[in-house]
Amino acid sequence: MKLLVFLLEEESMKALLDILLPQILPDGINFLCIPHEGKQDLEKSIPRKLRAWQTPNTTFVIVRDKDSADCIEIKKRLVDLCVQAGRSDSLVRIACHELESWFLGDLAAVEKAFNIKKLAEQQRNRKYKEPDKLSNASEELEKLVKGYRKVSGAKKIAAYMTIDQNYSHSFNCFISGVNGLINLS
Repeated sequence: MKLLVFLLEEESMKALLDILLPQILPDGINFLCIPHEGKQDLEKSIPRKLRAWQTPNTTFVIVRDKDSADCIEIKKRLVDLCVQAGRSDSLVRIACHELESWFLGDLAAVEKAFNIKKLAEQQRNRKYKEPDKLSNASEELEKLVKGYRKVSGAKKIAAYMTIDQNYSHSFNCFISGVNGLINLS
C-alpha cells in the first residue's frame, strides 16, 4: 500500500484535495493532507517532517502558492529542502499565482457550485483562458462569487471540478505530477 503525504500551505488546499484526490487516486494508494499556517510554517516543517516520517512506501507532495515570488526560485528552494531531508523523491508543485487560479481555470465548476448562471461562458475571456497569469486570482473569484470564503468555497468548487478540462497550467502540472507518482507504484 502506497501513501502520498501532501504538505500544504493552507487549509483551503486541503479542502480541495480531500475531495479531488479520491477521484484520481486508484485503489491501493492512500493519501494524507497536512495543512500549515502559511508559507513560512510549511517551509520550516518540511525538513523536520520528511526526516521524521517512518512509514514505508510514503511519497511526499509539497504544494505552495507562488503569490508574487519567482516560481523557479520557490521550487528550487523547496526541492533543496526535500533533498537535504533525504527525500529527493518528493514532488514539489506551485499553484500560480494562488489556489484560486485553479478554480478560475474551471468556471463551469464555479458556476455549478454557486449556481451562477452563464458563468462558464466567461471562460472564453482572455483572463480566464490563462488564469495563472492573474496576480489577483482570489480577488477575481470574489468579484464573481459574492461572499466567497476560502475553505468553504474550495469544498463547494472541488465537488464539481473536472480533472482534464482546466485552463490553469499549474493545476494541470499538479495533476500530471500526481499521476506520475501513481504510475511509479
